[in-house]
Amino acid sequence: MEERFRSVIDWLVKKGASYADLRREVLRSESIQVRDGGLEGFSTDLSSGVGIRVLYGGSWGFAATNLCFEAALLKAADEALSMAKAFAAFNSAKARLSSAPPVVDAFSTPFRIDPFKIPAEEKINLLIEVTSQALKKKDIAVSEAFMEFSRVEKEFYSSEGSKILQTILTSGGGYHVIAERGREVQRRSFPDAHHGLFSTIGYELFEELGMKTSVERIAEEARALLKAKECPTGKTDIIIDGSQMALQLHESCGHPVELDRVLGTETSLAGGSFLTLDKRGSFRYGSKHVNIYADPTHTGGAGSYKYDDEGVRARRVDLVKEGVFTGYLTSRESAVALNEESNGSMRADGWGALPLIRMSNICIEPGKPSLAELIADTKKGIFLSTNSSWSIDDLRLNFQFGTEIAYEIKNGKLGQPYKNPVYYGMTPAFWNSCDAVCNKNEWKMWGLNSCGKGEPMQAAGVGHGAAPGRFRGVMVGVSRDE
Repeated sequence: MEERFRSVIDWLVKKGASYADLRREVLRSESIQVRDGGLEGFSTDLSSGVGIRVLYGGSWGFAATNLCFEAALLKAADEALSMAKAFAAFNSAKARLSSAPPVVDAFSTPFRIDPFKIPAEEKINLLIEVTSQALKKKDIAVSEAFMEFSRVEKEFYSSEGSKILQTILTSGGGYHVIAERGREVQRRSFPDAHHGLFSTIGYELFEELGMKTSVERIAEEARALLKAKECPTGKTDIIIDGSQMALQLHESCGHPVELDRVLGTETSLAGGSFLTLDKRGSFRYGSKHVNIYADPTHTGGAGSYKYDDEGVRARRVDLVKEGVFTGYLTSRESAVALNEESNGSMRADGWGALPLIRMSNICIEPGKPSLAELIADTKKGIFLSTNSSWSIDDLRLNFQFGTEIAYEIKNGKLGQPYKNPVYYGMTPAFWNSCDAVCNKNEWKMWGLNSCGKGEPMQAAGVGHGAAPGRFRGVMVGVSRDE
């Protein structure tokens, strides 16, 4: 169909478009849910179609179709062009694109075991075994486990001559248990709370997770929370584990460095950003221990790819260097505001969606201590693990995060567990209170497939390379149900 796609783009250029691209995607997905030892849901889906973007008179138009024959493609192209012409008639802010070399390439995320070739019974039985094992424990009232897989095959063609073929395979899953005793209810999740952990690898993910071997510990922690004391209230030193550090990176760094939020061109769902253009290169975002970067090229990250949905090659971008804010995530259009070229951060949620600036793999560089050494070096504090709730304002400044479990730190040792913990802060003050990040042996790539942005909302896979870290003098408290 390449010839057909090329002819559509040529037609748009002849009609006056200054730029056009066409993106065809074929998405296959599978989702499995098991509850209390029984299958609760199993679904598969196959979706394919074409999205067409047109730049005419400095304005964008977009249209999509699930049909790939020539008449349907030309109809969608005409709709996109008509939309761009309509906007161009009254749009005073004319879009310009930063330069990007045309690319002809093919790429596939590496994997060892194709999850779509694993029998459904084998996958279901693993989840049944995990949930059944958890229910054998006293006070465990609910146990749920899940798996999700997706493979998206993309073809990208542009009026500048690009032709890019990409295949992105994503696997993910996990489980949680709920313990009940009287009116007390507590939850523990594995390996993370947000529907498990996701990665751009194959079914080997589940060979590495150790779901079955973790059930004993996770169930016992849930039971322990039933009789645990509530988290103390006040200012103290805290250590957050790797999965919570991932959430902290996501909300207080990943979203505010998306340049469209800064420029005010995309503020739906999650608002704007406090990291305005005047802060770049001088603003003290965090302490000298804070080095944060985006890297879509990291193998296995849930936000990994080689080219974005504008055909721009992905690359690492330093966002915070030794505590100083240094960079944004950009598109070809937004990069013009910085007099730069795009760093390849545009992605769409499927063929029927317009690409937006999206974080990829937002990571923090590891430091020197092990987690054991960091705890031993903490005279008094609280260790917080596994996110349970999050709230952050429209500028990504003031936040409150809750975790499923916390532990007292006393004289360099972990003590009693605490239930319903939360911690509060303001983004720059919080990151400036960081005096240690754990070493590379504690560093892990966490990932989720459901980061939301835009209106209508689009979901994207994002990864977060993180290790536990210590923060001094942070307010903690108790989450209470209304």
